[in-house]
Amino acid sequence: MITVNEALDAIFDLVTPVGTEEVPLAQASGRALATPITATRSQPPFAASAMDGYALNGVEADPEAMFRVIGESAAGHGYDGRVGPGECVRIFTGAPMPEGANRVIIQEDVERKGNLITLVRKLDKGPHVRPAGADFTPGDMIPAPRVLTPADLALVAAMNVPTVTVTRKPVVALLATGDELVMPGEEPGPDQIIASNAFGLKALVEANGSHARMLPIARDNADSLRTAFDLAADADLIVTIGGASVGDHDLVGDVAAELGMNQSFYKVLMRPGKPLMAGRMGDAIMIGLPGNPVSSMVCGHVFVVPALRAMLGLGKAAAARQSAKLAAPVGPNGPREHYMRARVENGEVTIFDSQDSALLSVLAQANALAVRAPNDPARTVGDDIEFLSI
Repeated sequence: MITVNEALDAIFDLVTPVGTEEVPLAQASGRALATPITATRSQPPFAASAMDGYALNGVEADPEAMFRVIGESAAGHGYDGRVGPGECVRIFTGAPMPEGANRVIIQEDVERKGNLITLVRKLDKGPHVRPAGADFTPGDMIPAPRVLTPADLALVAAMNVPTVTVTRKPVVALLATGDELVMPGEEPGPDQIIASNAFGLKALVEANGSHARMLPIARDNADSLRTAFDLAADADLIVTIGGASVGDHDLVGDVAAELGMNQSFYKVLMRPGKPLMAGRMGDAIMIGLPGNPVSSMVCGHVFVVPALRAMLGLGKAAAARQSAKLAAPVGPNGPREHYMRARVENGEVTIFDSQDSALLSVLAQANALAVRAPNDPARTVGDDIEFLSI
């Protein structure tokens, strides 16, 4: 068996970049930016008012000074003339500053009668002007790679860039195996259970910038598995669920090898998730996950998500870990790295008592996986412990 870090390195060695594509900005949310974006204009493109008020020459803004209103500047409709001595322009937020004006007196500091205004005795400091190019100027860049957020998209739109080059979404084929499985909504036989793992993994894959394709359940025979692998032939990543152990009915590894899989490793020093395998089948990476529901999802977070991020060009790194204080004591850990379902609240980690890898109800309550190193000693309240957010 190999360590988790060795298994991750082996998976990263299998990763090959997927291609790129150009998409309209409206379709770019959550996509992995593949090439930098360069601004084509300044924002704001002109000095603009940050408040509703009156634009004038700041050197004349003395308490109780009087000015003649000569026009109006509104967003989209600026004032074309020049502001001279003793003059001002009524201005609104976002409107262009007229020539000759460099300060906005907020309307609360003005008394107006007809076309004359008088400034109050105690003036706001101002100047309430947004300089041209205060946000960005032509040539400013948004670097790549990065996952495009809603704020990024607003910035790209303001830069007047209508399309972006992103990494193509990796296609992930999810292949659940086992005679015991039936789909949700079907009536299971007396010895069958409902297939659940692929649904959780599908959501996880799609939340991480990839396209998941659920294949029909493969039965515990070689012909069914061959058919399923054939359906996955065009995938970038094939994720099998179950059938990767060493029982008489665990045929995934043998059939995959028969079909040309070059296996990189089998079995990892972790809990849950020991019977994990990975390799390459033609142009695709294959990761074989355990069949126990929690094991499958834990391995999804620990191995599948980092593999997808690497395929998207977002770097080859393990899932980010954080640290918090233990809310309750825990006993010593065994010889394998243990990913324990836990809940993090108010800066404290509470590890659930039950860690049975078949209990999805406990996983659904968890928002973290507390990570225990091999042979980690017993821990007490207040000890720092690492965790992965899930």
